Amino acid sequence: MSEGNNPPEPDIYLGSDEFPREDGPGFGDGLELNQFDGLPFSSRYYKLLKERKSLSVWKVRREFEDALANNQLVVVCGTAKTGRSTQIPQWCAEFCLSARYQHGMVVCTQTNKQQVVNLALRVADEMDVNIGHEVGYIIPLETCCSADTVLRYCTDDMLLREMMSDPFLEHYGAIIIDQAHERTVSTDILLGLLKDILLQRPELRVVVLTVSSMTDKLLGHYGSIPLISVETSCPAEVVHSNSANKDYFYSALRLVLEIHRTKEDGDIVVFFASAEEVLCAQSILQREGTRLGGDLGEMVPVVLHAGQGGLLPFLTKQSGSKMSRRVFLSTQQGEDMWWAAESVNFVIDTGVQKKMVYNPRVRANSEILQPISQYQADLRKQLSGPSGKCFCLYPVQNQLLAENSPQILESNITPTVLLLKRMEIAGLGQCDFIDRPDPEGLMQALEELDYLAALDDDGNLSEIGIIMSEIPLEPQMAKALLASCEFDCVNEMLTIAAMLSAPSCFLKPPAGMTHEAIHCHRKFQHPEGDHFTLINIYNAFKQNQREQYFSVEKWCQDYFLDHSALKTAEAIRSELTDTLNRIELPISDPSFGTKTNTLNIKRALLAGFFMQIARDVDGSGNYFILTHKHMTHIHPLSSYGAQSQKLGLPEWVVFHEYTLSENNCMRTVSEISPQVFIQMAPLYYFYNLPSSESKDILQDMLGSNGSGKFKDEKQKAAVAGSDSSGGCVVMPQTYDRCVIQ
Repeated sequence: MSEGNNPPEPDIYLGSDEFPREDGPGFGDGLELNQFDGLPFSSRYYKLLKERKSLSVWKVRREFEDALANNQLVVVCGTAKTGRSTQIPQWCAEFCLSARYQHGMVVCTQTNKQQVVNLALRVADEMDVNIGHEVGYIIPLETCCSADTVLRYCTDDMLLREMMSDPFLEHYGAIIIDQAHERTVSTDILLGLLKDILLQRPELRVVVLTVSSMTDKLLGHYGSIPLISVETSCPAEVVHSNSANKDYFYSALRLVLEIHRTKEDGDIVVFFASAEEVLCAQSILQREGTRLGGDLGEMVPVVLHAGQGGLLPFLTKQSGSKMSRRVFLSTQQGEDMWWAAESVNFVIDTGVQKKMVYNPRVRANSEILQPISQYQADLRKQLSGPSGKCFCLYPVQNQLLAENSPQILESNITPTVLLLKRMEIAGLGQCDFIDRPDPEGLMQALEELDYLAALDDDGNLSEIGIIMSEIPLEPQMAKALLASCEFDCVNEMLTIAAMLSAPSCFLKPPAGMTHEAIHCHRKFQHPEGDHFTLINIYNAFKQNQREQYFSVEKWCQDYFLDHSALKTAEAIRSELTDTLNRIELPISDPSFGTKTNTLNIKRALLAGFFMQIARDVDGSGNYFILTHKHMTHIHPLSSYGAQSQKLGLPEWVVFHEYTLSENNCMRTVSEISPQVFIQMAPLYYFYNLPSSESKDILQDMLGSNGSGKFKDEKQKAAVAGSDSSGGCVVMPQTYDRCVIQ
C-alpha cells in the first residue's frame, strides 16, 4: 500500500487485547479511545457491543484470530444470521491495524450492491466511526470512501475491475470473499485469481465466507487450510407439503391469507420463482387485502428483491397505533440480505426458481424453471428464527440441488475471457477455476473476441482489445462505442450504451391504462428503430430536467417512464464519458437527427453487433437469425410494433437482445441495410455463417460490389477446413477484420 493511502494513526491508543467493558467506562475511569479514529467511544458503541457478543460467530473469535495470524487463507462456514458478514471484517481490520497497515487495508466483497451499503452502514455504526471515513463502500456508480478508509465493502465485480489497475491487489492486507456459495462469475474468478496472488504475496490474508455445502469443494481446490464452522441457531418449525405442488403460486397466496386470518403476530416472507410472479402477487394481495375485515388489521404487500434498494428500512418494525402485517414478496436472489430481519415470523418457500441459462450455440439466454438448492432451502428455514414457522410447498423428500449452480457454467463468458486476457497482460497466470467453463462456451467466447478484433494472431489482446477491456460494457457494446469515435457519433452512442445498460425505462402500466401508456410511448418513437427511440427518450428526459420549473419525476410518471432507470442511465453515461476522457478518446458534438448521423450510428452499432442480424424472410414479420438459423419476431412493444400496420416491417434489422423463452422475441431492434452490414462486418465472419438464402443474398452483394477475391478466399477457407458449424477460420491478413483497427 502506498504511503499516501495509509490511514492516519490515532494520536493515543489505549486499546488492549481484552474486550472493552460492556457497560462503558465507570465514574473516575479514563475514557476508552476508539483504536480506529482516536476518539472516545459513544454510549451506543457499548450497547451494540453487547448485541455483537450474542452472535454465534463471536464464539469462534479467538479461533479465527489465531487462524488468521498463522495462515494465508481461512474458510469460515455458517449461515447469514450468525453475524459473519459484520464481525469478521472488523476483526480483519484490527489485524491490519496491528501491522500498522503495512500491507494494506481490508476489503469485503458481496454479490449484491444493496447488501454492500447495508453492511457498511451497520459496521460503521458498530465500530463507532463515520461512514465514508474509516468504513466505506464501493458499488457501481457510487463510491463512499476516503483516504481514511480502513475497511471497505464492495461488490465482487467492482473488486475484479479494480484489478485492472492493481492486478495483485496490493492496496489490501486482508481480502474477504463473502457469499462464495452464490457462485457468481465475479466471485469464482476472484477465488481462482487469488490462488495465484497468494503465491506472489505471502503477507496477504484471504478469508472465504460460505456455507457448509461448499466447504469440501473449497478444501479440494485450495488444499489443507483452516476451516472454522460457526454454529447456527435452531431453525423454525418446518411444515412440508405432502406432494409436489405445481400450482405453487396460488397455494402461496392462499397460505398468506390463512396466516393473516389467524391474527398471529409477525410479518411474512414469500419466496417466488421470478420478479414477474412477485409483481403479480403484489397486485392480487392488494386487491384481496381490501376485502378482508377491518378487525384483521391491514395487510401490506411489499415487493423486495435483490435488485431493489433500501432494504434495511423495510426490516425495521414500523411503529403506529394501527395493527398491520407486512408481506415481503421476494425472489430466489439474495436470501442473505435478510440477515437483519427481526419482524419476520413466517416464511413461505415455493422451492422453485426461474433462471436465465446461456446457450453458446445460439448466442441466447433461455429461461428455465428449476428447484432451488439445498443451501437456499436451509437458509430460508432459519429466517424466521426458532419461534417462527417455515412452510415449504414441496415434499420433504424432494430432490433439491446440493448447491447453487456456478454462474460461469450458465452465462455468456465473453466478458470474462476479455478480462482474463487483460489479467494475463498484467502478469497473472492462468485463472485456476473451481469449476472450469464449458469448452464450447470458451471457444465461442474466443471466436467472438476474434471477430471483434480484440485478439491478435497469437490469441493475445490486440490494442483494440486492451481499450475494450477498459470500458465497463459488454464487449460488443464496447466495440460499438469505440467505432463511434471513428464515425463521429460518440455522443449518441454514449446515450444508447447507457440506456441499454440501465434497467428498462418503460414502466408497466396499471390495469386499464395499457392504451394510454402505448400512446405516450409512441410520442418518442423514431422511424429508424428502437435504438434511436432510446435517444429520443433520454434527450426529452434531460430537456425536462433542465427546465427547473417542471418536475421531471411528474413528467416521467405522466409518460409511464421509470425515473430511477433514467437516472441510472444518466449516471452510467457520465461514467462512460469519464472513461473515454481518461483513455483520451474523442467525444463528438451532438448531431442527432441528421441523415449522416443516422447512418453513422448504424455503422457504429454494426461494428459491434454484426453477429446479431436478422432478415424478414416472408414480409410478415418472421425473422431469420443468420448466425444460428432460428426464427423469431420483433417484440410487440418495439417501435416497429406500432408502425407495422402503416409502414410495414424492415427486411434487415440489428437487434440488441434475443431470448429463447415463451415469446421468442428480439428486443431493441433497428433497421439496417445489408450493404452497410457487409461493409462493417469482417469478411471471415461471413465464411462461418451457416448456409441459408440470406447468406446467398449477402454473397451476391459482395460479388456485385467488386469483391473479386471473395470466391477465391471462400475456396481457401474450405480447403482449410471451414464448415457451417461456426468454427473460427483464420483468414489471410489481406482483409481488415473491422473498419477500426
